[in-house]
Amino acid sequence: MQTSSTHDRIVVAASRLIQRQGYVGTGIKQIAKEADATLGSVYHFFPGGKEAVAVAAIAHGREEFADLLRTALDGEDGPAEAVDACARLLARELRTSGWTDGCPVTAAALETLGSDNPIQQACADALRTWQNLVAEKLLGCGFPSPEARDLAATVINTLEGAEVTAQVTRSEDPLLLAGRHLSRLIASYA
Repeated sequence: MQTSSTHDRIVVAASRLIQRQGYVGTGIKQIAKEADATLGSVYHFFPGGKEAVAVAAIAHGREEFADLLRTALDGEDGPAEAVDACARLLARELRTSGWTDGCPVTAAALETLGSDNPIQQACADALRTWQNLVAEKLLGCGFPSPEARDLAATVINTLEGAEVTAQVTRSEDPLLLAGRHLSRLIASYA
């Protein structure tokens, strides 16, 4: 009998593999092997195959990054400091992973551009979720709604780009620089 822990192992393994080698480079057999599950188990839990596993993996990545964002945002009272803390935490996590554990959402989104499929929808949902978290922090600090939403989108867009650049250059600098400048931008609105 299959347990939910098998399901969870499959999702986590798929999320890690997509982070490291993208959606296209990740095979269903490799996911099963990494999850210490049978191929039959993967198809039992995900009858839609690789795409269904990827959607679940992206949702997992969305929540992992949302937790990281919440930790950084809640750890600082001021919104400018909170955004800078997000960038610093991302930089530290990426460095600790040896520059391999980037964003599974970015990796999957870039490989499935130009199609309206469940993977693209899951990626868009993740980005909206993260933008909403930043917007909530800004709204809680007294920012008007339109500015909070626009700034939140700018924060997430910038951090995502800086994370990719940090991975490619194997340096924290792009994220730290983005954090400092986003902090200044937000402070200019306060």
